[in-house]
Amino acid sequence: MVKKYSNILIFVLIIFLLTSCQTTTDIKDENNNSINVFQESTEESESTKEEKASIIDSLGTTIGTRFHVPEGYERTDFEGENGAFADFMRNYSLKESGSPVLLYNGKSKINQNAHVAVLELPIENEDLQQCADSVMRMYAEYLWASGQYDKISFHFSDGFEVSYLKWREGYRISFENDKPYWFKKTGYDDSYEAFQKYMRIIFAYAGTASMEALESDYTSMEELKVGDVFLKGGSPGHVVMVVDVCENPQGQKAFLLAQGYMPAQEFHVLKNPLHGVDPWYYEEELTYPLRTPEYTFQEGSLKKLNYLHR
Repeated sequence: MVKKYSNILIFVLIIFLLTSCQTTTDIKDENNNSINVFQESTEESESTKEEKASIIDSLGTTIGTRFHVPEGYERTDFEGENGAFADFMRNYSLKESGSPVLLYNGKSKINQNAHVAVLELPIENEDLQQCADSVMRMYAEYLWASGQYDKISFHFSDGFEVSYLKWREGYRISFENDKPYWFKKTGYDDSYEAFQKYMRIIFAYAGTASMEALESDYTSMEELKVGDVFLKGGSPGHVVMVVDVCENPQGQKAFLLAQGYMPAQEFHVLKNPLHGVDPWYYEEELTYPLRTPEYTFQEGSLKKLNYLHR
């Protein structure tokens, strides 16, 4: 009799696990590290489909047209350079809805459950453009597109500053006793190809450590802007970027997050693990540690970057 009831309990447990709408499971990432990923059922209820349609427009080709703001919210207007960068991000092209996140070598990332959209941000066939690199490139692409070449400058992890203007003049980086220095190698080149080569050297020698120590300051939810980041510097560290912000009449904010990761991979808009469909992160729900699909940030990690105001 005991064995019979035990079998019934096991059967009920199996049914429960198979019919759960969403679970957290432990898998291995591309570096064979265990990560917790948010899993969703492949079947959607009618209410879920309606909620998804109210938030995500699969025909939208940009961040601003793919993602509707939540009911009662409006996109935040920013002044000056922050407003121009917010417009750049909201109008940035997305890959077709449902596109997988690809690695630098064209292979699909193992975890395809973390994202809701993939940006058309270029990525070369090298394992260089990872998390901080994707954020730096996003800023650099904006500054390049808007002709603000004098603001394109980043620090190596040892503090050495690398200006695009100097690179454009034909100077290149070499090392002596592991210390970087400039030397004149070629003539003036303001082509996009030269800009790409400049960014590759930044990717190779900069990262979350230099971003945290030399290129960021603390900010608050009250001052939140497109381009702010949740940042943990170090090796390993991680960073995710705020790519859109909206707010309700009470001044409460909601925001979208995007990330690159390692190995180098396409920049993608993240899900919110608290919601099955809605990817917006809400100020009233914000607690620390802040859980994103593939990383958890501690209090004090919200930072503003200084790239626009040099």
